[in-house]
Amino acid sequence: MFGIDSSEFLVIVIIAVIVIGPKDLPRALYKVGQIVGKAQGMARHFRTGIDAMVREVELEELEKKWAAQNKRIMDEHPPETSTDALPAPVETSAQDGVQDMPPYVADTAPVEKPPFVAESAPVASPSAVTPSPATTSANDGPPYVADAPVAQPQKGDAAA
Repeated sequence: MFGIDSSEFLVIVIIAVIVIGPKDLPRALYKVGQIVGKAQGMARHFRTGIDAMVREVELEELEKKWAAQNKRIMDEHPPETSTDALPAPVETSAQDGVQDMPPYVADTAPVEKPPFVAESAPVASPSAVTPSPATTSANDGPPYVADAPVAQPQKGDAAA
């Protein structure tokens, strides 16, 4: 640690036992340990602060390099400003303020339903079919495969 050999350390321990005494030696070593710990903590804090300042300086230098390199690249390859690549301006009608948008392929294509949505059977009239608890969820939203409506008997079918 400090470059103290074992023989030098032995001499220091003997002198400490003679000067401090064997009774107060543990208390003295405890105090020395506290002082050494505080000194190490202060050195660590100081070193951390210095490292942070060095990193900030390095980052500033890198940012300056990157800015200079970016400027050089942008000077060599200026951005192309072409009006051919811009989309046509959108016109608004004066009547209702609605934008006249050109038809897109995605807007004209038929909409496919997700595979989990089932088709519901058309109901003739609300009085002809009484809703059962299984079909009441169909009124809340689209019927799902798990909540498929139960087939209702028609007027012409034989009663079971």
